[in-house]
Amino acid sequence: MVQAKTWILTKHFDGFPKDSDFQLKVEELPAPKDGEVLLEAVFLSVDPYMRPFSRFRMKEGDVMIGSQVAKVVQSNNPAFPVGSHVVGRCGWRSHTVCDGKDLIPIMPDWPQDVSLSLALGGIGMPGLTALSGIEEVLGLQEGETLLVNSAAGAVGSMVGQIAKIKGCKVVGSAGSDAKVAFLKELGFDEAFNYKTVGSLEEALKKASPEGYDCFFENVGGPFSSVAIQQMKTFGRIAVCGAISTYNDTTPQTGPYPHLTMILKQLKMEGFLQGRWEHKQPESLKRLMGWLKEGKLQCREHITRGFEQMPAAFMGILQGENVGKAVVAV
Repeated sequence: MVQAKTWILTKHFDGFPKDSDFQLKVEELPAPKDGEVLLEAVFLSVDPYMRPFSRFRMKEGDVMIGSQVAKVVQSNNPAFPVGSHVVGRCGWRSHTVCDGKDLIPIMPDWPQDVSLSLALGGIGMPGLTALSGIEEVLGLQEGETLLVNSAAGAVGSMVGQIAKIKGCKVVGSAGSDAKVAFLKELGFDEAFNYKTVGSLEEALKKASPEGYDCFFENVGGPFSSVAIQQMKTFGRIAVCGAISTYNDTTPQTGPYPHLTMILKQLKMEGFLQGRWEHKQPESLKRLMGWLKEGKLQCREHITRGFEQMPAAFMGILQGENVGKAVVAV
């Protein structure tokens, strides 16, 4: 018997998450049956999507949702030999017994000098999200100007770098001077701290007086209302996240952008990267190629210890991370 530690959602979040919303439990796992494997978590992901998704994908008492990089420690499934590593949507668990159907093997030629934690970040879901939003939703073209908010986060930092690879002007906003410095290090053409500028409208106009062809939206709320006014005619907006609204107890209201969208003939589309699951193997190879060529930096914010999962999760909702937030077991 193996003992698995799990983090349970004891109560649906009301406003900002609290320590009391989580409970650490220990359970005994059975030995894997034919076709099953026993996984041991190595790295676990914490992501903003967990906050809204927990409401409609979970019941109180469920193990918190999320992905992890895990090592196969016992196997009765020839597709997953002992010692191999996988990415799985196992939730906040230290150990998991499963049949392997939803496991994704780490690519066989993963470089020895690249941490497997990046399979949860730049060479994983956030990188794929950035690539899908840029290519499939925005159709970003060389020479265009892209705006991305929450630009120092896991997705935003990849968005800006991929847009630069494609020959675009990139403007990013972030919530601290240290994050702005990080964006400049990544090659952003313009970057500003939205918390300290006197006027968001003036900051956007100064960064790109001619406006924006594309906007990669991660924040929502008032930022979105102002940014939409700065779009060029026929501008495109990819809606990936709305982190400024996730902890609201009362829904935000207006101003409403409809007249601007009509007059400028804007396209605005929400998306989930899983829509292009069939393209993921090729996309991951491209992302890894750019990393090895030195065209991508994959900054990580690593918290150590499975017991720190709730703290790491609440930290990203407060903007404590630069790059991808990961918990190392």
